[in-house]
Amino acid sequence: MADPAVHVFNDRLYIYPSHDWESGIPENDNGDHFNMKDYHVFSTDDPMKGEIVDHGLVLTTEDIPWAGRQLWDCDVAEKDGKYYMYFPLKDQNDIFRIGVAISDRPEGPFIPQPDPMRGSYSIDPAVLNDGDGNYYMYFGGLWGGQLQRYRDNKALESGATFPADNEPSIPARVARLSADMLQFAEEPKAIVILDENGQPLTAGDNERRFFEASWMHKYNGKYYFSYSTGDTHRLCYAVGDNPYGPFTYQGVILTPVVGWTTHHSIVEYRSKWYLFHHDSVPSGGRTWLRSLKVCELEYDADGKIVTIEGLD
Repeated sequence: MADPAVHVFNDRLYIYPSHDWESGIPENDNGDHFNMKDYHVFSTDDPMKGEIVDHGLVLTTEDIPWAGRQLWDCDVAEKDGKYYMYFPLKDQNDIFRIGVAISDRPEGPFIPQPDPMRGSYSIDPAVLNDGDGNYYMYFGGLWGGQLQRYRDNKALESGATFPADNEPSIPARVARLSADMLQFAEEPKAIVILDENGQPLTAGDNERRFFEASWMHKYNGKYYFSYSTGDTHRLCYAVGDNPYGPFTYQGVILTPVVGWTTHHSIVEYRSKWYLFHHDSVPSGGRTWLRSLKVCELEYDADGKIVTIEGLD
């Protein structure tokens, strides 16, 4: 299991990961070796020492009418007693879209909608319930996640392009969700991450710039946007005053772990904060066969996240 999205529902922690399989596909930069095809849901009332309950298979590619391949990481949000699972999946043209599946229970099973969200693209959906009736989806991922194929929410006719090292990096996206939770309520907007001088992070700053794995949480009234730097294997974060940003870079949450990818979620549960992530230690470093991990997360007196050493 990998890419854990974690939420508290009914005073219990629910874990929504992707599910790695040994596909036999050679490893490449497009991520074809990550040939996931289904989801399980897990839950616990004690993430460090408690029993982890596997609620079983809750959604498969065979359930989804528009499915092509590669059912990557997902997230789940609750509204009015319904649970909405958002998942990236390549359609039959091998283009990533974001779909929605619905359940009456946090543990599923989830029933998919017949079509993907209109105007959706790329991967890694993560949804923030802002507590005021508004829900925001953060998404996007480079390389195999196809984000480089789009500008201003339109597919590029010339295919994928990357900015020069000294140009602003390709940003993640955010969009408020519609009242029925099934569509974007607006055009997705860029998530701009600023450096210490108030300038956007550049494409060549691959120790800090966004690559994939958006997550959003709130702490002391501030919005903490966290993400993976991809090929430099860090989890980093930036802080802003509203769901759209801009966000100012703050530092590293987790240093590199074993395995190529890093993906995570941050959640408060019973007055403690936790970082869920994955690595490839149990599979002997095979990055397409990952396992979940959890550790406590701490803030200093100024609200900065204390860096966790990934290989400890």
